[in-house]
Parts: sequence; C-alpha cells; structure tokens
Amino acid sequence: MALFTTPRLTLLLFALNAFSIHAQKDHHDIDYPKTEKEGVKDKYFGKEIADPYRWLEDDRSKRTEDWVVEQNVVTEAYLSWISYRDKIKKRLSKLWNFNKQSAPFKKGDNFFCYKNTGLQNQSVLCMAKSYDAKPEEWQVLLDPNDLSEDGTTALNGISVSNDNKILAYSVSKAGSDWAEIRFKDIATKQDLPDVIKWVKFSGMSWKANGIYYSRYDEPTGSALSQKNTGHKLFYHKLGDDQSKDELIYKDDKHPNYNFSGQVSHDERFLIVSISESTSGEKPMIKDLSIPNSTFVALATDFSADYSIIDNVENTIYMRTNKGAPKYKLVSFTFKDGKLGPQVIVIPQGKDLLEGVRLCNKQIVANYLKDATSKLVAHSLSGKFGWEIQLPGLCKLSSFNSDKDYDFATYSIVQYIAPEQTYYLDAKTWQSKLIFKPNIDFKSDDYITEQQFYKSKDGTMVPMFITHKKGLVMTEETPAFVYAYGGFNISLGPEFRIDRALILEAGGIYCVPNLRGGGEYGEDWHKAGTKCKKQNVFNDFIAACEYLVSKKMTSYKKIAIHGRSNGGLLIGAVMTQRPDICKVALPTVGVLDMLRFHLFTIGRAWTADYGCSENKAEFECLLKYSPLHNVKAVAYPATLVLTGDHDDRVVPAHSFKFAATLQEFNKKDNPTLIRIDVNAGHGAGKPTAKLIQECADMWSFTFYNLGMSY
Repeated sequence: MALFTTPRLTLLLFALNAFSIHAQKDHHDIDYPKTEKEGVKDKYFGKEIADPYRWLEDDRSKRTEDWVVEQNVVTEAYLSWISYRDKIKKRLSKLWNFNKQSAPFKKGDNFFCYKNTGLQNQSVLCMAKSYDAKPEEWQVLLDPNDLSEDGTTALNGISVSNDNKILAYSVSKAGSDWAEIRFKDIATKQDLPDVIKWVKFSGMSWKANGIYYSRYDEPTGSALSQKNTGHKLFYHKLGDDQSKDELIYKDDKHPNYNFSGQVSHDERFLIVSISESTSGEKPMIKDLSIPNSTFVALATDFSADYSIIDNVENTIYMRTNKGAPKYKLVSFTFKDGKLGPQVIVIPQGKDLLEGVRLCNKQIVANYLKDATSKLVAHSLSGKFGWEIQLPGLCKLSSFNSDKDYDFATYSIVQYIAPEQTYYLDAKTWQSKLIFKPNIDFKSDDYITEQQFYKSKDGTMVPMFITHKKGLVMTEETPAFVYAYGGFNISLGPEFRIDRALILEAGGIYCVPNLRGGGEYGEDWHKAGTKCKKQNVFNDFIAACEYLVSKKMTSYKKIAIHGRSNGGLLIGAVMTQRPDICKVALPTVGVLDMLRFHLFTIGRAWTADYGCSENKAEFECLLKYSPLHNVKAVAYPATLVLTGDHDDRVVPAHSFKFAATLQEFNKKDNPTLIRIDVNAGHGAGKPTAKLIQECADMWSFTFYNLGMSY
C-alpha cells in the first residue's frame, strides 16, 4: 500500500496548518476522520457479533489507503504541536549514535560479526581473521544499507557454507516476513546469480553445494494478509534455477503444518521439525550418509518442544520439555537408521534450562533464574563442572561455540547498558571483555532492582524496576510499564535505547514477568494461555497496583506499553481497567481475537489463544478481545502504533481498534493511530524509522503525563 502519494502531500500540509492554528485554542479538540460503518455481522454459536469496520481489513483498497492517510494527517498534526518533539528526537539520535558489535562467530579461517557505526539504518556483516581484530582489520562482507536508498531492505538471516566459501543470506523489504535468499562468494564478495523467492519462516542449512530451506507457494491474493498455508521444505543446489529445487517434505493433508530443516555440522544427519503452532513440534531424523534412507520420528504428537543441539559421532544431544516443564537435556544414538533409547544427561532442575551448546567437547548450559541468566559448564555425561561468572542482573543474548573449539564468544545485555561481548576460554572457563560500546548514557548512575508482588490469585510475580540511583519515588514519579506475557517468551534484562529518556527524566522503567511467558518453564507459560489468558492481564494490572500501593508512582503518572502479543496485553488492560494508567501504547497488537487466525500466520497462535471456531474458547476470547470490549467510557490517552507492511500481525487489528476507540471514547484524552509507512512488525526496521517512531511515542507519552522536556 503506497500511502503518501504526491497529491496527498498538499492535503497533509494544509491539515497541519489548520490543526496548528486550532490547537493553540484547545489541543484536545481533535477532529478525527470519519470512519464509515457497515452492517457486517457474524454469528458465533448463535451469538451475533457486529464488525462494522471490516472493510479496513482490505489492505489493497483505495478506501483503506485514504483512511490511513487521513489518520496519519491527524496524528502528525497532534504530534507536531508538541513543542519538544524535535528536542526528544535529537536526544534519541545522540543516544542511538554509538558503536555496536555482535559477538563474533568462527567458520573455517574467518570470524564473522555484525557492526554498526551508530546511525546506520542496518547493521553490516563483517569478517576478520581473529575475534579481537583491530577495527581496521574487519572487512565488509555484506552491507544491507546498499540494498535500498531508504534502509528498508534488511538482512534477516545468514548461513556460511561448511567450506567457508559461500554465504547464503536472506533479505526482506519494508518489514515484511517474506524474504528472498541470495548467495555471495566470500573470497570475491560477488553475488552469485541464484535467487530463491517466496521464502517465509525458514532457516538456511548447508549440505554439500546447496541449502535446505522452507517456503510457500506464491500468493494468489494479498501477499501481506493472505492466510499462509502449504509450507514446504526444499533443497536448492547452487547454480540451479529455483524451479529445479528438490522437494524434501510437504504434507497436503495438513496444510497448516510448517517445516524446517537442520543439517548436523558433519553433514551426516538431517533433522526436520514439524510444527502447527508456536508450541510443540514433531522432529524427524534421517541419516544422509545412507542412500535412500527414510525419516525416523522422534515424537508422534505436538505435546512437547524439542531442539537438537549437536552430535558427537552417533550420539545426538537434544533439549526438551517432554515430561520436564523446565526442560532437560537428553542424548540418544542413531546408527544404521535405528534409534537408541534416550538417556537423561542434565535432568530438570529448579531453574529453567533455557539453552545448551557444546564447546571443547563439553556442555555449556544457560539457565534462567528469576528471569536472569546463569552459565554452567558440564561434562558430556552431564556432570557439573563450573559456573561461568556473569556481571549482575543480565541476560545472555548470544553464545557462539563449536564442540571442537576450545573457546566461545558470548554477549550479555542489561537494562542500564547495551550489549557487551566476551571471549570465553573453555579450558579455564574464564571470560574476558572484548567489546564494550561507547554510549552517551551514564550507566553507572542507574540501577536495576528485582521485586516480587502478588497477583490477583496470590501468584508471586517478579518485576524489574530500573531508575536513577538515590531516586526518591513519590506519587508524582512517572512510570513506564512494559510487558509481553505470551508464547513461552522470557523477558529478561535487555537494553532498549529509547528507555533512557524516562530514566534521565527521573522516571522509573518497570518490566513485570507475566504468566504466559517462559520465565519459569512450561507450567508458567500454560498458566497464561487460552482460557487462562486473563491471568496475564491480572498479573499486569497487579504490577501497576503494586507500584501505586508502594507510592512509587500514581495511576495518573503511569504509561503502559506492549508490542505484538504485548499489544494485545495493553488493549485488554486498558479496556478492562481504563483507570490503571494515563497513557496507553498498544503497538502492532493482536486486537481482534475473533478473526486473528484468518490472516497470514495467525492460525499458529491458536495454541496460546485458542480459536473462535471452538465454542468454549470463543466465549473466553470474547470476554477480553480488545476490539469487542471497547465501551462508551473515558479511556487513557492512547497512541496505537502499527506498520502498513506488517504481515505478522496485520494492521487491520490496529485500524479497527483505533476506529472503535475514536467512536466510543468519552473523554478528551486523544485516541490516535500512527501508521508507519514501508514498515512491518518491527524486525529489520531501519534506524531512522526507529528513532522517529520512538520520538513520536515519547513525545506523546511525556506530554500526556504532564512532563516537560
């Protein structure tokens, strides 16, 4: 959808002018665009549900395009009136402008990492001969900033061939999940002619002179909203046209299944994982060294999660939560096409076993203890060896190793400091810092504390609270509360650059670890799914109530924010408890809980949400679906944020929710929507767009919390 065509720029400038004059009289008197209502109704188990803004689901219609332009005109006019918007943007630009580098990984004789000088729209893939090479010794292998003028083409995955000669890389445009896979000769840095199209939800795994990858057929309708079905696994041999790619696996009887292929490092085993949702999978394995070998199933249903870690000759290591909600590590042999019995290597413990890697023929296990990382080395038999010391409350963001290397590299993040990279000597298990960025933020002036509070049903929930050292909190202290609560995803410490604004302004940044996430394993996750989803909202509401009860802030000083599933969280909380905050920021949210499964990959979320096609689950969904629970009451100042190319959570969710809020809101608080152009769900968004989005979000937040800047 091309939103801002040239003729509309005149309209935009005229509207900004008119609004600016009018706003001087009363900033809150907003003339929202008229959103036409239609008599669309659906019947669910005898209950009639109106959907008057259904037409906004058509992302290709001129009518929807015009609506988007009109809404953006009003939102831009409102934001442009805020006197310190440009000042906030300048501060964000200065904060963002620091050197960034990922933990390097080794392949053959080369080390690879991503670098960003500060304000580059996309990070650059570089290589060198040493992990601690000097800055000038790192060569640029692939610069995604050269792929588009506006930085909206992103590098979203790479895979280096085992002989270290060819780079396979996937790129996406305008934030879409659709990707193309391309290939580059590493020595010459020249692209090869091969291009693979219509790739989505795919890895790239090398075997000999080609890769295994997954894709869909070319869409027949809207590529940005059409339901994704018929995933297939292929093998592409370098030099062949895509039409010649070998079909490895499909399942016509189950069009909603997804497939991913992973080849062991020695190229002996192919593991294919089958999934139908975001939880549970059925892996299969075959021995590629045996001609015409067949797949052998490692699981027969979707009741558990499995991930193959690595193999040592015939022994394969696998992490799973089968019979172990906090995960365990098992091993089994696979020889001559036959599976040996599973042996428990690391049993389930008190802490979540979040990840496992092999290094120097030993096991390095990453545990999550109260949402913070802990690294432990074990022998291949699982015997405890050594705890690797990490600095304070932090989260492991990457760990690169190989079973044959006597070293690893890893990076950690904290709420008060960006990614730092370490080299780990796997003979002594001692770490040394190899990269620390220079940022215009005084990390030493701030502190993160972890507190626990009771939710509605008495469950104890942890929450990270970050603030200036020595800050005396009162009912006038601004609080920014951010959470997720879903899909078994853990929110540990992470550095979000823009959060520095609230901290520097004397506010507090709060992140509660809600049920539905993965912080305490599968039981914690399941306690926030389907008809137990209300637990997630209760946990969040209780977090806000806790902050107010401790006089750290007050409801009139709270802003709440969440993205994607977290956008659903904010939509549900603000419609259930509009008094809980002064500002609400539902971002790229799942907001229509009756129809989410009808678009792109939405049906995969039914494991967490349930589905309106099931009567019992329909009743649960209807009770909290943000779109269907907007009433004629006073809502907090609301800025809905989405992207016009979001094909993960289609923007129609946000469109319909914003239109409904504008129709029903009974207070003069603004209910606006900001629709980013040529932007998707968030991954790969260029730095310039990130800065502008954050500047708008924080300008709106500060203004409506009564803060100056």
